[in-house]
Amino acid sequence: MTTPTSRSGAGRRSIASLICASLAAGGLAAAGVTVLQPGAASASSHREAPLISGEPQFDNTDVYAFVSPDKPDTTTVIANWIPFEEPAGGPNFFTFSEDAEYDIRVDQDGDAQEDLIFRYTFKTKTKNDRTFLYNTGVVESLDDPDLNITQTYDIDLIKLKNRRAVSKTKLADDVWVAPSNVGKASMPDFKKLRDEAVYKTASGVTTYAGQADDPFFLDLRVFDLLYGGDLSEVGRDTLKGYNVNSIALQIPSEALVQSKDQPIVGIWSTTQREGADGQYHQVSRLGMPLVNEVVNPIGDKDKFNASSPVDDAQFLKNVTEPELPKLIEAIYKIPAPKEPRNDLVDVFLKGVEGLNQPPHVTPSEQLRLNTSIEPTKKPKRLGVLDGDNQGFPNGRRLTDDVIDIALQVVEGELVDAPNDLGDAVDKNDKKFGKSFPYVGLPTAGSRGKTVKGNTTNNVRSALGGGVESGTDDTTLIAASAGAGAAGVLLIGSGLLWWRRRNDRAYY
Repeated sequence: MTTPTSRSGAGRRSIASLICASLAAGGLAAAGVTVLQPGAASASSHREAPLISGEPQFDNTDVYAFVSPDKPDTTTVIANWIPFEEPAGGPNFFTFSEDAEYDIRVDQDGDAQEDLIFRYTFKTKTKNDRTFLYNTGVVESLDDPDLNITQTYDIDLIKLKNRRAVSKTKLADDVWVAPSNVGKASMPDFKKLRDEAVYKTASGVTTYAGQADDPFFLDLRVFDLLYGGDLSEVGRDTLKGYNVNSIALQIPSEALVQSKDQPIVGIWSTTQREGADGQYHQVSRLGMPLVNEVVNPIGDKDKFNASSPVDDAQFLKNVTEPELPKLIEAIYKIPAPKEPRNDLVDVFLKGVEGLNQPPHVTPSEQLRLNTSIEPTKKPKRLGVLDGDNQGFPNGRRLTDDVIDIALQVVEGELVDAPNDLGDAVDKNDKKFGKSFPYVGLPTAGSRGKTVKGNTTNNVRSALGGGVESGTDDTTLIAASAGAGAAGVLLIGSGLLWWRRRNDRAYY
């Protein structure tokens, strides 16, 4: 059974020594970024390729991997899908696809081939298909009868050798998915729902799937010709207020790595979609941030999404002769570093030597993490560039400012061209959690004041009787608690909110 999926070059000096030398010379300031921000910024994989941009349910957005700060004997992996979820985008809110396999893939030995696959598959249930509502009342638990559309998922652990499956173990079965956060009238305590969706398996793996705040922070106006040569408008977090669907997995590190002597793993996520032939075909892939977004040209983007790390030699030229520094030079007159960019190969395709580069590594695009490095008590947003070896590009934490880090490296930070470039967005708009699943709570679809004179209990009583009884298209039901109270008018499958005031109805 094969896995369902559709560089080389040495730097002038080792990356580790370059970083140490730069830090010793004070070339990298831990302080804020200067206001020269030509920005390589773009969402890590938000609408990054022509084909996948039309299929958001299958579109990976970001991958994070880090040693769990509160449980340092475990590793947490977070993979996100469905970019730019508008919180009020109902009545068809955001679900995982039933005809997809959502994978987290792990390379244990640096040969660019996956050795482990954690596969998530989802099922959807609709309780009442005679209403347009996602929820028919106030939702207080994941099994609440008023949560009309629910999802559950299974997790399979597939072990491979030479990219062929040798075993398959079910880690979880029918685990609840946290719903989309419709609003405070529908879900007054979403944190309770999110906490209920955290599940610990018998094997010691903890999992979460459901909606979350998009943790990536950056100024996306970069696509307007690198801010149009005008840096006066940088510093706006374009993803503020948008949500994503997250899969989070916390795994005992000893079960993730090859051995204690080889604690470095490579991690990426993929999506396979079921085709007309009944087979699953890979349509999306993500490991390191920004690669398919701004490194690969349009002609390679869909090919990259369908490819595997073992075949990444075909994209090597995109790394050694990157387009971005040339654009920055044309617009901002900042000289582009000399090519070929073997420094980028070392950092982004092999891992930092002496830090997170596996022995006998095969250059390929993966998020590489040394699981033996304990969490930093006070993480620095510039990660390894600022002497914090637990941060990006050694894995990726939620707080790592990967835009500024990647931009500074692309512009030659490691080849004698020190700079403090960035996009002036240094942190997420929402705080991250201190325990699993760490991601921020999603922005609610309804954030305004509740209707005056109404309570969620009134909504529950009104909707409960009206919707559940409304199965006949000729039925007319009026539910009211009296003059001045809220009520519901149900005609067939149509639902109208109304209030009575001085014997007049307002719709």
